[in-house]
Parts: sequence; structure tokens; C-alpha cells
Amino acid sequence: MTVDLLVHDAGEVLVGPDDQLLEGASVVVDDGEIVATGPASEIEREYPREEANRTIDAAGQAVIPGFVDSHTHALFAGDRSDEFAAKLRGKTYQEILAEGGGIHRTVDAVRGASRETLLDNLLAELDVLLAHGTTTVEVKSGYGLDLETELLMLDVIGEADDRHPVEVVPTFMGAHAVPRDADADAYVDRVVDEFLPAVAEQGVATFNDVFCDEGAFTVEQSRRVLEAGKEHGLTPKIHAEELARTGAAQLAAEVGAASADHLLLATREDAEALFEAGVTPTLLPGTAFGLDTEYADVELFRDVAAEMGVDAPAVAIASDLNPNCYAQSMGFASTLACVGMKLPPTDALLAATAGGARALNRSDGLGTLRPGAPADLAVVDAPTAVHVPYNFGVNTVETVVKGGRVVANGGRVVHE
Repeated sequence: MTVDLLVHDAGEVLVGPDDQLLEGASVVVDDGEIVATGPASEIEREYPREEANRTIDAAGQAVIPGFVDSHTHALFAGDRSDEFAAKLRGKTYQEILAEGGGIHRTVDAVRGASRETLLDNLLAELDVLLAHGTTTVEVKSGYGLDLETELLMLDVIGEADDRHPVEVVPTFMGAHAVPRDADADAYVDRVVDEFLPAVAEQGVATFNDVFCDEGAFTVEQSRRVLEAGKEHGLTPKIHAEELARTGAAQLAAEVGAASADHLLLATREDAEALFEAGVTPTLLPGTAFGLDTEYADVELFRDVAAEMGVDAPAVAIASDLNPNCYAQSMGFASTLACVGMKLPPTDALLAATAGGARALNRSDGLGTLRPGAPADLAVVDAPTAVHVPYNFGVNTVETVVKGGRVVANGGRVVHE
């Protein structure tokens, strides 16, 4: 039977969404979808390699689903490397923000950048993400904090999705911070009354996110933004329980958010509410690493999920790529999930693939290599999938397939 692509004789294939690992296996792709995954000998009988339009010999290598990075701020301008040094000298995130740095500094840089610069910046980031095995990525606005720049950012995110092999999921995050010299309630009024109707009319954004935390937006302000977004067809997401426990996780459950993200200070009560409401807890170990804080308690979420019968993976892992967490590799995010949160390696990879898809409300098999799923995968130049988090000093991804097409090879984007 003729098929578009046969990835054959892999040393190991991580199928997902559970921890199913197949040794000596092959993956069959046709018309942009996974057709079959199974033992190489069985696949060869039904799908002879000489009849495939293209083959990839994965002998001695592992095959994993393409990473689904469900939380990034990958569109930005400017440089904040000096803030990294400042944090090492003892400055806190809040202190840097209060002095005019942090988000506000990036807002200034984005407002001063041309559309071409912003697009080039994002495309360059996507090149790196793709080379490291990310095939789907969520990208937020939120460095505009005025209507014109927020719409510009979303427009650039939409164009990047059209132009780049990586699938880009746009999120509006006008409620990322209170602009300098602005009243928080008055700014929330603008987001609700001016920004959200314009974002909905533009038609680019899928999700609506808000930073509900100490020094950002209160629970009630965040509720207004998220409920208004729902009225305009935007699915809620929320930055929750990162710097202080504010009740943001409970709000995520109440508004039916796709995900609640960060959750460094979440409690058992929060975990129960999230799972009961079908909200995916998304943990960002790179943020804890960069801020040198305690990691989220992944065992709490796994224990509650097991008690409540939630299907694996219980949580998502994402990079939180942004100028304060300049982390472009989901492989390294999985390493931090293992080392910092003690998540078993295979579970970390599943959280970074099928878990990320769940955090984006995807139910089409994205993040897995099961029949019928989108044909997004990475061939790892290592004998097992565990080498992705284990060998964290290098990029172990050799070949990346998106929608059935080879889109990266040897660390470089391939334009076919």
C-alpha cells in the first residue's frame, strides 16, 4: 500500500497519551495523519518500504510526538539579559518590575519596533523551537498594553502561523500588566470595552489570558476580563498562583478555562477544583529555574488526578519562553520537570506533548502518535526517548515532521 512517509525500525517509539513505549517499531504517515504505529515487522508486511513515497530509517533512534508548547510569550523585542545578572545579585522579579524593568521594559521595546522587526523576531524564535522538536506552540500578545500594539502583535502571530511550518496558536493577553501611570480598574474597563471587541473583530486570537497575581490583576478584575472574552468567543486561560496564592486557580475552574498556568503555590483544593472543571494544570519549570524559586508540586496534581480518575497525562509542561525565561527547548523543559519536580522522564515527555495538546483544548490526537492523529513527530538521535531529558546539554532531535512533511533536519529548518 502506497503511503506518503514511513519512519521505520525505530529503536523506540513513544506513542502516548499514556506511557506506551514500543521497541523496534515503525510509524506510517499518509495525508498528514498517522495511519499506523506498531512493531516494525508487522508494519513492513502491510506497508512495504519500497512502496512509500518517502522513508526515514530510524534504526538506533527514538521517535516521539512533536512537542506541544502550550504557554509562551515568544513574540517580543529588546534585550533583558542585564536583568538576569541583576537577579543573580539578589534583585527580585517584583523589584525589577517596580523599577521600570520586566514586562514594562519589553512593552517599550515592542511599541518601538516595526512590524517587520516583530515578524522577523518571531520567525527566528520559531526556527529554533522547530529545530528542537516543537511542532505546535501557543504565542501570546501582551507586550503592547494599548489597542494598536496588541492588535499588531496578534496580526504578526497570525502571519507567522501562515508562513512557518510550526503551528502557532494565538492568545490575546491585553491583561498582562497594568500600564505605567494607569489605574488598574480603568485599564480593565478598556480591555473589556475596547480591546476585546476589536480582538474578536480581528479574528486571530483563540484564547484570552490574564495575569492574576500579586502586583498584576485581582481575581475580580481577572474575572471581568475572562468572562468578557467568553462573550466574544475567546476561551479563557490564566496565569495563576505564581507569586502569591490569590484564588486564581479557583477562578480558572469557575470560568471553565482551558488551562491554569504556573501554579507554584497551588493547594490540593485548587487541584481538585481544576480537575473537576476539566482545566489542565500547566506547569512551567523553566520559570522556577530562572527565578530560583520552588518548583510546582507535581506530585500533588498527580495524586489528586489519580484519586479523581483523570486520564494521563494529568498535567502539561510548557516552556514559558519570554525575555524573563529565555527557554527555547521543550527538551530542556522536560529535563527541569524531571530534576526540579521529580517527574519520571517518560511522564515529563507525555506532559510536554499530549499534556500540552490538552491545555490547548485539542482532542484530535495532537501530541500522540496514535492512528488518526496529526503526523507531527521528532526523530531523536538517541536510542531511547529518555535521552531527550537525560542528555540536556545538546539538541538530540535529528529530524522533525509536521503534518507529514519533513520540516527540519540536522538542526535546520527545511523548506520543501
